[in-house]
Amino acid sequence: MEGVEGEGSGAVRYTLRPERVSNEDILFCVDVDPECMSEMKSGPNGRPLTRLDSIKQAILLFINAKLTINPEHRFAFSVLAKSVSWIRKEFSSDVESAKAAFRALHPTSSSGHADLTTLFRIAAHEAKKSRAQKRILRVILIYCRSSLQPQHQWPVNQKIFTMDVVYLHDKPGPDNCPQLVYDKLVEALEHVTEFEGYILESGQGLSRTLFRHMCLLLSHPQQRCSQDYLDIPKSLAKRLPADSAPGDDSIPVSSQ
Repeated sequence: MEGVEGEGSGAVRYTLRPERVSNEDILFCVDVDPECMSEMKSGPNGRPLTRLDSIKQAILLFINAKLTINPEHRFAFSVLAKSVSWIRKEFSSDVESAKAAFRALHPTSSSGHADLTTLFRIAAHEAKKSRAQKRILRVILIYCRSSLQPQHQWPVNQKIFTMDVVYLHDKPGPDNCPQLVYDKLVEALEHVTEFEGYILESGQGLSRTLFRHMCLLLSHPQQRCSQDYLDIPKSLAKRLPADSAPGDDSIPVSSQ
């Protein structure tokens, strides 16, 4: 995708270059550090959910929506403890297969530092197989540690898959350094991603924010704008004309 300056307004208009859009093989990697059991708020009337429960729901939402867009997309699943291991190695478009994989998602008792090297090695191997089938591979990493920075060892010049990150963390405190962790995740993403990869984070503990992030990740890597230009979803209040005010029947929309 490329930007073209609009006439006089200073706005940027995006146009898509003609090219074949490949079917995706999407490898989910879920952080199962004990912090994945932190509680999230599901809404004013909903029961509290753990991060892991919310992640399972969000992934299922993603898969159903992605298959509605294109039933040829496929999914596989892995977990991150100290390193990465498979829980469902075969890429499949079967939703029931995904539900079965979720039953193998359990938190670890202790993880320590997270090494992403194995994840990158697995992704590179699977990306070559995907390319042989004229598909592309994407990794979606869901990371939950507020103080432990991920590590990796990977060649700079090897970018054959796309990577997205969703980072769920606690608020900064004496024992937490989410900004440093976030910076490391950005560094890792930029180090390996082939097409435009997105990193989305939340320290609010709201399930709806996670669901919104997963909806943004439905966008195909070959059709994305830069994340710097990503401005959706936009608050309805920002979409109103400057000289108008909400009526009495308007619904307040949170910026979160």
